[in-house]
Amino acid sequence: MSAASYEIRLCLNPACGLRYPLIEAHPFGERCPACLGETQVALKRTLSTQPSSSRKNTCTGVKAALLDNIRSAWNVGSIFRTSEGLGIETLYLCGTTPTPENKSVRKTSLGAEDYVDWEYSLNALEMAKKLKREGQTLIALEQDTRAYNLTECQIQNSKSPIIILGNEVTGVDPEILDLCDQIVHIPMRGQKRSFNVEVAFAIAAYTLGQT
Repeated sequence: MSAASYEIRLCLNPACGLRYPLIEAHPFGERCPACLGETQVALKRTLSTQPSSSRKNTCTGVKAALLDNIRSAWNVGSIFRTSEGLGIETLYLCGTTPTPENKSVRKTSLGAEDYVDWEYSLNALEMAKKLKREGQTLIALEQDTRAYNLTECQIQNSKSPIIILGNEVTGVDPEILDLCDQIVHIPMRGQKRSFNVEVAFAIAAYTLGQT
């Protein structure tokens, strides 16, 4: 049975004072996890419930994404969770991308795979060609000389675009890039050249959903 509530507890040790959450029925935790001192309840709240599977999808933007050899199960699980939150309906998992059959994907997705459809293909290029033949708009998220600033991306037809994400090290397959209707990048303000793939996906999917 999942927990229905949680407490915020406060360590009574004057030298510590840690404030932390403790989920109902947790087997341990009333002792301070930092100093093992005594604690008291500062407040108690009800945990919010997971969304109902009968809720309506009101998303009018991106409805699908293609994952081209994403290597991290943690990233894939997070992408499932982000997709569910943004109303994205389908993920195309390709190549070495792990599927929800992988326990690490399920652990990170927190059940989002129950709400987001997925399809697996050994070959991301063939899947991209298939989607292109069906008239889908393909938009790759990649650093490339042909890439537009994400905020300047214009969707040319009435169909919702499919975002394509590439491997964390090698990026999107070059032949897939050649198929895409547009390539976009997220401008960086710091010294690093890119975001984590899941973070980049969340930024791009939300931004394109507003166009």
